[in-house]
Amino acid sequence: MKIAVLNGSPKGEISVTVQYIKLIQKKFPQHELKLINVAHDIIKIEKDDGLFKSIIEEVRQSDGVIWAFPLYVFLVCSQYKRFIELIAERGAQKEFAGKYATALSTSVHFFDNTAQNYMHGICDDLDMRYIEPFSADMDDIMIDNLRRLLLKWADNFFIAVEKRTPTMKLNAPIVYKKFTYQPGKGSGKIETKGMKIRVLADITGEKSNLAKMVQRFKESFKSDIQVIRTSDVKMRGGCLGCMQCAFDNICVYQGKDGFVDYFNAGRDADIIIFAAEIVDRFFSSRLKMFWDRSFFNGHIPTAVDKQMGFIISGPLSQVANLQEIINAMPQISGGNLAGVITDECADSGQIDKLIEGFAAKCIDNAEHTYMLPRTFLGVGGHKIFRDQIWARLSFPFTADYRYYEAHGLFDFPQQDTRYLEFSKQMIEMIKDPKMKEMVRKMMKTEMLKGYAKIVETK
Repeated sequence: MKIAVLNGSPKGEISVTVQYIKLIQKKFPQHELKLINVAHDIIKIEKDDGLFKSIIEEVRQSDGVIWAFPLYVFLVCSQYKRFIELIAERGAQKEFAGKYATALSTSVHFFDNTAQNYMHGICDDLDMRYIEPFSADMDDIMIDNLRRLLLKWADNFFIAVEKRTPTMKLNAPIVYKKFTYQPGKGSGKIETKGMKIRVLADITGEKSNLAKMVQRFKESFKSDIQVIRTSDVKMRGGCLGCMQCAFDNICVYQGKDGFVDYFNAGRDADIIIFAAEIVDRFFSSRLKMFWDRSFFNGHIPTAVDKQMGFIISGPLSQVANLQEIINAMPQISGGNLAGVITDECADSGQIDKLIEGFAAKCIDNAEHTYMLPRTFLGVGGHKIFRDQIWARLSFPFTADYRYYEAHGLFDFPQQDTRYLEFSKQMIEMIKDPKMKEMVRKMMKTEMLKGYAKIVETK
């Protein structure tokens, strides 16, 4: 049986993910696993249509496809996403249709769910027969039992391909509305109150809804705001995963293109707005490249106390996975999600009102340093990074370690001495059966006393 392995690592075969594939190759020699470095070679693939067609031919001749990739900022890397975009742009979807597919990812389990959800959606859109994926911690291959599970997963996939196991789709096709936004004149009344606003706009056409929405947002303010287009920032390529930035946050591209200067120039912004169109089940690979390249900051939150928002053209309501990423991004960055505006309502007057209200809300939030509490997305994400940087990633990410230590981000639960001491005392007390019953009866009322006191006195 022949399996096409589409490698999503920018490092090509010098990749942790590829070691997982090589182990599978070794243990299942009866199957041919053809490794194709689509992320590493994306610039060549874009320029050389013959090379692209040869890759698609490998897929056509295969019995199944493994999408193998490391995690890069909530998703696959920008280079891999660009390859996925090329499949649609060059009309190659039919060669994927009907093929059995699965996904293998390696990470520290930081939003591996959103990356896997994205790939599942792409496979459904390509009309592939999707089999359960395997999301590995990058070190699972070193542990006997987890290595056994990896090989069992691979065997399950091969069996599914051979036996033509029935599959079902979980993602409905995305439906786009044909609507042209006709903006009214912006009020120009909203005072910025000294707040610096920066809009990063991934605009591809001057007459697009997105271009007009960004202009309408800009016209809502009394004074000028900064709008930067992704096309105006020179980037030689996507994040290479080289970790050259890990020691001191200096990007390997620094001085070779314009991204680091662009990013550093925007650090004083109070309000950061991303404006983008939905492309497949995310935004464009160009915008994804921006977010991937920001990893020269490592795992350090880069938008602490800032307001963040999104102006989106496209059917966001149909892409729950993207909604989750949008909600998570500000929380992980240390900021606050001020709002999200889309053109889905297909009503120009209503969009005008939404944009005007959104603009005013951004200023009010920034003026009051308004921050919503973090949800599981932010709390859980922080704890994953905290634990990784404390131990496994303390080298090579020494810059992260210094930042976390200096800013009190190593907030482990064993440091919460008040609750630990209280719990210790209570656990000892309820060893007495009579005390246990008494405490059980008092639990509901006693636990509220401290909260009620705050309500009464504050």
